[in-house]
Amino acid sequence: MAKVGVVYKVYPKQDVDADTLMGKIKSELSPVSISAEDIAFGIKVIKAFFTYDDSEQGSSTMEEKLNGIDGVAQVEVDEESLI
Repeated sequence: MAKVGVVYKVYPKQDVDADTLMGKIKSELSPVSISAEDIAFGIKVIKAFFTYDDSEQGSSTMEEKLNGIDGVAQVEVDEESLI
């Protein structure tokens, strides 16, 4: 069975601190790694990396879980590949 690695870009809502949101994501979903990157004018995007078995779930399932966290404005898949 193959393993899938997915990096998600998570955009915080305008009034939400990226570091606080990273803490929520860590505690609720346990990503392999997570970091914040500046994109422009003090706006940050969070990149969260997850792995799972190919048959276990699709990337859309994790995307839905990320969207369900309070403070998340938008989620998109940045990279996805077999590992």
